[in-house]
Amino acid sequence: MRKLNSIAIVGASLSGLRAFQALRREGFDGTIILVGAEKHLPYNRPPLSKSMLKGDDEITLPGAEELGERWFKGRHAVRLDTSERWLILDDGSEVRYDGLVIATGARPRRLPDAPEGVYTLRTVEDSMTLRAELAAGPGNVVVIGGGFIGGEVASTARALGLGVTLVDASPSPMRNILGTEAARWLGGHHRDNGVELVSGTRVTGFDGNGRVTAVRLSDGRTLPADLVIAGMGVMPNTDWLEGSGLTVRDGVVCDERLFASGAQDVVAAGDVARWPHSLYGGTLVRIEHWSNANDQGAAAALNLLAGPENAKPFADLPSFATHVHGARIQTAGLTHLADESRIVIGDADEGRFAIAFAKDSTLVGAVAVNAPKDLIRIKRAIVAGDRLDSLA
Repeated sequence: MRKLNSIAIVGASLSGLRAFQALRREGFDGTIILVGAEKHLPYNRPPLSKSMLKGDDEITLPGAEELGERWFKGRHAVRLDTSERWLILDDGSEVRYDGLVIATGARPRRLPDAPEGVYTLRTVEDSMTLRAELAAGPGNVVVIGGGFIGGEVASTARALGLGVTLVDASPSPMRNILGTEAARWLGGHHRDNGVELVSGTRVTGFDGNGRVTAVRLSDGRTLPADLVIAGMGVMPNTDWLEGSGLTVRDGVVCDERLFASGAQDVVAAGDVARWPHSLYGGTLVRIEHWSNANDQGAAAALNLLAGPENAKPFADLPSFATHVHGARIQTAGLTHLADESRIVIGDADEGRFAIAFAKDSTLVGAVAVNAPKDLIRIKRAIVAGDRLDSLA
């Protein structure tokens, strides 16, 4: 362990908490300064689009109560000077450090000129507001985007007995991740559960005098809307790093050990980090899923303590899971790199199946629907560099 007297962690969500815990667990006894944009204890974000919308408020992450040190709650970092090793917060406070963990996450993409009644979902406040809106029983709920957030919100709204229209720009939901076959199944699954699926078109604007009453689409149609939830992806929170000297390009560009490009005392983790993944020939990736944030926060902090010479590459297999209308959907690896795919377990028509994805016949990813045990076996094969035919 190299000698660092103080470590600043910017970002107090999952990655930031895991970084803090890893530092203390490893025996770091110096000062830890934590900067968090929200005023809450670190909490689990996945329930925001599911159980919390139904009334569950128990989302605080285990161990969050341990953060009793120098914690700047409700504060944003607005400037970083890596040469002098200090950062400035939005209230003018100056924080000096010997080592820095950047874990500032991401923020939702928003539609311009959105009226009242159009929401995004990222924070506990967003979820509480949306919960109240759903409880009021809107007649027409429109969800924009068929990804993780959009699919989960549509599922939750249907479980509450509400009418839901899901608008997705692609021909079928999550096709860029699930592939054609599984995405086609997901579209049918939404329809089977009462969701009106509108595919292959984009939202171009809204109608309503103050409050939304309709959504306008690029194909000329207009959909009635009493409530709109936009789940159109996120952007990494890197604006505050302008002029810092760090390389920022769709996230903080890092090396395989999570050190920010050209820096010896700055690491990044979670949604904001972009690093070369050794399982995929050094392809730069930025992963926006819970498991990556959970594992990468600790790994980045431990590498910071170890120093660049003794740090370990971060090469965990990316994975995520979601539940939509009672179905468990999981992915592993980087399915978008594939040039071929094949159902290797089950049958899509039966609602239980697994698809393996390969590039140049080597496994790169997998999708499983209601088949968690089968996915474990395929994940091992991906990490081992096995070929697609090995799963036959």
